[in-house]
Amino acid sequence: MPQISPKLLIPESFQVSRDDIAGQIGLIWELIKVPLIVPLLQLCVYICLAMSLMLFMERVYMGIVIVLVKLFWKKPEKRYNWHGIQDDVELGSSNFPFVLVQIPMFNEKEVYKISIGAACGLSWPSDRLVIQVLDDSTDPAIKQLVELECQRWASKGINIRYQIRETRGGYKAGALKEGLKRSYVKHCEYVAIFDADFRPEPDYLRRAIPFLVNNPDIALEMSLDYHFKVEQEVGSATHAFFGFNGTAGVWRIAAINEAGGWKDRTTVEDMDLAVRASLRGWKFVYLGDLQVKSELPSTFNAFRFQQHRWSCGPANLFRKMVMEIVRNKKVRFWKKVYVIYSFFFVRKIIAHMVTFCFYCVVLPLTILVPEVKVPIWGAVYIPSIITILNSVGTPRSVHLLFYWILFENVMSLHRTKATLIGLFEAGRVNEWVVTEKLGDALKNKAAEAKNKTTTKVFKRPRFKFAERMHTLELGFGVFLFFCGCYDYVHGKNNYFIYLFLQTISFFITGFGYVGTIV
Repeated sequence: MPQISPKLLIPESFQVSRDDIAGQIGLIWELIKVPLIVPLLQLCVYICLAMSLMLFMERVYMGIVIVLVKLFWKKPEKRYNWHGIQDDVELGSSNFPFVLVQIPMFNEKEVYKISIGAACGLSWPSDRLVIQVLDDSTDPAIKQLVELECQRWASKGINIRYQIRETRGGYKAGALKEGLKRSYVKHCEYVAIFDADFRPEPDYLRRAIPFLVNNPDIALEMSLDYHFKVEQEVGSATHAFFGFNGTAGVWRIAAINEAGGWKDRTTVEDMDLAVRASLRGWKFVYLGDLQVKSELPSTFNAFRFQQHRWSCGPANLFRKMVMEIVRNKKVRFWKKVYVIYSFFFVRKIIAHMVTFCFYCVVLPLTILVPEVKVPIWGAVYIPSIITILNSVGTPRSVHLLFYWILFENVMSLHRTKATLIGLFEAGRVNEWVVTEKLGDALKNKAAEAKNKTTTKVFKRPRFKFAERMHTLELGFGVFLFFCGCYDYVHGKNNYFIYLFLQTISFFITGFGYVGTIV
């Protein structure tokens, strides 16, 4: 039987060499590039430039306001009616209002002692203070440790209550809501909330509570520094509104109740409450001088989960509340514009999407399609000015500006994805992963290792390489590297310098070598 050639089984039209295939692909590319790819990419450039201008104008506005605040604005103590509450021998503690301190926890083995100790050390009459530890821990051993710590402080005369729930329904919002239902807090007028890694100074309540006592239209006092300092200070100075970040703040309990209480419909229950309270006419004040020590996410994975929640939650809340804000009749028109356009649309949606779409997707693609031009003011000048304006509120970190830009571009990938999930209520919209906290664990271990006299070598814990790899970052790293090489060979704008640096950032995070954030 004669041998059948493989070519007989393949139609003649498909019997082409690899060079012919490459040529056909190139021909198809040339056929669709001018009528389809070029106008589509040019449209994307125009959209990104429009978003960049929106973000630029917002940052300029915030920069101007923050400079005016620093130079000419009176401090909150002089803008509002503020009188310190003095100790009185005759009246005793009766001139001090009842204050509740809530500390929500979830498996906080490394920090529970620190946070409970800081709360118990607050300078406030003990008969006018209730400390409530809301423990949602799932580890029985940790729950026992937290309960014993509460009992230890209770034996010293501190009015501290250890509170648990059968389920974690509503997560943090559910715990805070349940805590306010307890009969022993019904007489409290104000509630201070601190996450488990926050350590308020002893005079925190004495400096914060007078704003609420002497100004009945103020619902919230906030003192969270660094993360949202500029945004919160600008909002406080112009519209007496900003987003509550769930910690380091004091609420008027009446305002919480009037706004409808804590709700768990999004992963930003704190921002949800702040917006609803503001729509009912309540005012907020930001105290930049009153700072509380806290802990940043200890690992890159923890930071990723935190950023997903902080990006997805606001976008989802915007979807749920935008029409409620539009229809509201208790606040003035310009405050509605500020909340919808500035607070939500530009800062919570546009800011994430333009960073990723423009600088990590559209700009690199224009290198492959030289017919599409990006004006230098959009590619270089505007982002440079935005970056400088972003650093105005945190001058102590200006030396990290270069690395921050590259890292923020990497994180914009996840923030954009999370924002879209929130807007369209996709699968992970209600995902809540508690940020792991280490407290002083690393310092203590280092001290113990230093004090040991044995010659045993400390071994790092091993983990699988695949567990720390992030394929999405690696994929974009390869894409940017290809675009950088193409620009180096064929380009004229020298974008390859930025692209190679950004490639390194994507690869570092992709291979999990970001390491510890703090």
